[in-house]
Amino acid sequence: MSQTHLDGPGLRGALIMAADHVRRHRADLNRINVYPVPDGDTGTNFSLTVSSIAERLRGNHDASVASVARDAAEACILGARGNCGMIFSHFLLGFSDGVGDRVRLSVAEFVDALRTAVEHVYRALERPVEGTMLTVMRAIADEGERAGAVDFGALLTRLLAQARVALALTPKLLPALAKAGVVDAGAKGFVHLLEGIAAFLCGDPLLPVEEVPDYSVDTMAAGAVEYPTASEQYRFCTEALVRGAADMPDADAVRAVLRERGDSLVVIRSERLLKVHVHTDDPEGVFDYLRTLGEVATHKAEDMRVQHAAVERARAGHLTLARRPISVVADTACDLPEDVVRAHGMHLVPLSLVYPDGALRDRVDVSAEQFLERLKAGDHPTTSQPTPGAFLEQFRLAAEEGEAVVAVTLAGALSGTFASARAAAKQRAAGETPVHVVDSRGASLLQGLMALKAAELGEAGWEPERIVAELGRIRERSGLFLTVDTFERLLASGRVGRGRAWLGGILDIKPILGLDSTGKVVPVDRVRGRKNVLPRMMEVLEKKVPRSVKRVRFGIPYVACPEIVDEVTAAIRARWGSREVLSAPATPIIATHVGEGAWGIAYLVED
Repeated sequence: MSQTHLDGPGLRGALIMAADHVRRHRADLNRINVYPVPDGDTGTNFSLTVSSIAERLRGNHDASVASVARDAAEACILGARGNCGMIFSHFLLGFSDGVGDRVRLSVAEFVDALRTAVEHVYRALERPVEGTMLTVMRAIADEGERAGAVDFGALLTRLLAQARVALALTPKLLPALAKAGVVDAGAKGFVHLLEGIAAFLCGDPLLPVEEVPDYSVDTMAAGAVEYPTASEQYRFCTEALVRGAADMPDADAVRAVLRERGDSLVVIRSERLLKVHVHTDDPEGVFDYLRTLGEVATHKAEDMRVQHAAVERARAGHLTLARRPISVVADTACDLPEDVVRAHGMHLVPLSLVYPDGALRDRVDVSAEQFLERLKAGDHPTTSQPTPGAFLEQFRLAAEEGEAVVAVTLAGALSGTFASARAAAKQRAAGETPVHVVDSRGASLLQGLMALKAAELGEAGWEPERIVAELGRIRERSGLFLTVDTFERLLASGRVGRGRAWLGGILDIKPILGLDSTGKVVPVDRVRGRKNVLPRMMEVLEKKVPRSVKRVRFGIPYVACPEIVDEVTAAIRARWGSREVLSAPATPIIATHVGEGAWGIAYLVED
């Protein structure tokens, strides 16, 4: 039966299948990634980008194609990595604009939306380069207008055939591709996306077969190409996501500032979001400028020469995977926002919430919001650490992406999570990718900031042993303070006695708790009344973090009290200036022990 219209469920299913198909070709795309820099990460970047779309759409149940298109575009912006992810974000933004408010699309309307998407991409880029995914995008828009198809099966068959023709021509348009004997990795990733869409709309299955490289010149072409120092004078692939006010400058204004700082510049501006990709030698200067526009939610700077050296080592060792130097694993007690986890390609091992009717994996089976609904209804779980097997699986996945793995876990003094991770690391066979397990001696965003620091050091080219040593040094200068609004959950978890909890409730006592050098929770101070907590917390914090500190960042975890974030952030910046402040709702694993109204301040001192 022919399909003449596309509705929300149809577009959603097509994009989810397409994302799964792209992920299966991640390693293949990494191997042939030689343009603009042979750093072997296009497959990883595009895979993570489209995965963010699939994750968002799995929670979208709208029948309107316009709703699905908008959701996909926003998710793509939030999850975009690398040039390929940024360009595809522009494509989806243009497609969403072309869809407008339609509930469903005819074939002709779909073709019109494709043209709008391509025109949006070309307008958004200062220097559109043919021989990349742009060429394939333009080719399918042209073919769609020529096709005159009456149903989506016929249309997608034509589009996919033309996309493959355009892909085969990319080496003729870019000398770097011709020299390496490969097609463009980003363009090939876009073709794989179309394959998934076509398979869904045509009703054909996509079998999860093993990847087989379909090129013959070199199985690790990215490692055979010299780093293009003549054409790529900048060192750091720099990306940032800014959440700001509606009056943030537009993309053209941001480009005008940043074009003086580097090349490969792509800027996306959508409502209150700004996403930037640029190759530069001054990442901190870029981040400092972006902080004047809004809250920098994520930022990263990867040393492209270090990445290329890792790809060269892979080729020299006859490996079939192009890997970055370091891959980071943490557990879900780290409380890092999903945007941050995705931006750095980190792997999370879920802890579990155990209810009478079964166990739920944190951030997999239950979100912070869903947990709070159950908590407010009086449904209180216990918690359970991950098994060594759960860590082994994430170590395996992380090892596919990194030459070494650094795992940063919840404090061993608080949980058996560290012991599980260490047991899993010991089970790995000799000769496998080495795994270095670090006891954060922390929890929540203290652990999260340490895992984030590990990722940043890896992106800068630090060796794993040096990263482990640096995390140990930083931990001695860092910590976490937290307060609870009631003693109910601490009482339930056995962390305070019934008498102390009763007296604290009667006297309106609000405790200030901290972590000792092992990560164990210890009392620090107490005040009467909620309004006195923040001033006293600032006094306690300032004793640990003098205002003269040069490099410090903060984190604010909270449980069902998001209004505290602005107040605490303002207090921090009044004392320490415009410092980086991460905030996130505490994951259920933390929230179940501290209860509603709890919040804290993590601080990471890097001096």
